[in-house]
Amino acid sequence: MTAQTPSFAQSTWLVAEREIGSKLRSKPFLISFGILFLLALGGVIWAGFSAKSAGTTPVAVTSDAQQYVTGVAGLDITAVADRAEAEKLVTDGTVDAAVVGGGDPLGFSVIVESDVPSTLLMSLSQTPKVEVLDPANATDWIGYIAAIGFGVVFLFAAQTFGATIAQSVVEEKQTRVVELLISAIPTRALLAGKVIGNTVLAMGQVLILAAIAVVGLTVTGQTTFLEGIGAPIAWFAIFFLFGFVLLAALFAAAASMVSRQEDIGSTTTPLMLLILAPYFMVIFFWNNPTVLTVMSYVPFSAPVAMPTRLFLGQAAWWEPLVSLVILAVTCILAIVLGAKIYENSLLRMGARVKLSEALSR
Repeated sequence: MTAQTPSFAQSTWLVAEREIGSKLRSKPFLISFGILFLLALGGVIWAGFSAKSAGTTPVAVTSDAQQYVTGVAGLDITAVADRAEAEKLVTDGTVDAAVVGGGDPLGFSVIVESDVPSTLLMSLSQTPKVEVLDPANATDWIGYIAAIGFGVVFLFAAQTFGATIAQSVVEEKQTRVVELLISAIPTRALLAGKVIGNTVLAMGQVLILAAIAVVGLTVTGQTTFLEGIGAPIAWFAIFFLFGFVLLAALFAAAASMVSRQEDIGSTTTPLMLLILAPYFMVIFFWNNPTVLTVMSYVPFSAPVAMPTRLFLGQAAWWEPLVSLVILAVTCILAIVLGAKIYENSLLRMGARVKLSEALSR
């Protein structure tokens, strides 16, 4: 009796299961993730207790803005007569910020000297207009830490699993196992399985780290901060999903163009640079709204830049939706392009396959 040929979906899932299983049985992977887990947990708990020990935020409030801070926890309120007195207290360092009434659509605004107290903005029911008296010396360290956090998670997960996909593809070519595999399943099912398997692992890692942040902030009593960072983390997970699929397809395609492990770098280095670039750019330009805005619409940097802008309160509600559409379209194009390169290069042994040759067939 002839064995039934598995369907495309079944073939894809078989490959995905193989990718997931081999990674979960790898001691280096488990050890590295365990270290990352402990570092993330320790960092979140330390940051939470540090913020908690910082006490209340001293704030000057004018009479026409009292209603907006009534009942808000964590504020040490100093009543002032007018805006001029509020600005004086902010300038001389008596208070960290001032809440004043005005013509803003919300009815009030926040005045700071240089740094915006994120805890204050998160405590208010709506994010008001912020007036910075000395913008040249502004340093929002909480925003900086959030930007680095998004950048590190994206860099670590994309680099780790992208390299895993590349090594897996070349290993199968080098040992000629791929010839046996594609005799049983379609080439595109092999590619799809690798992408899906590693995407599941990468997303699992991101979701675990997100859960650590939620638990850590809850344990340390930073519920206000958690409410402020919750939406950006959720958007980061969504953007990361599409961004990783895009990179995974390109990593598999790039690796299929070579036949030896030592040659992987010749085709995957440009992709590594695309992963490193958002990390370094968000570190250097996290407080530059113009650069961050541009980065949030570039598919390779959007998973880092857009959540950072959302955390900093720089993005309108529709911007992540537009950015996500651009990323999704680019992801589809990358999958189509990667599949063509993968199919045309997978069985070609020996010298590196040129990109023009991989696309021409």
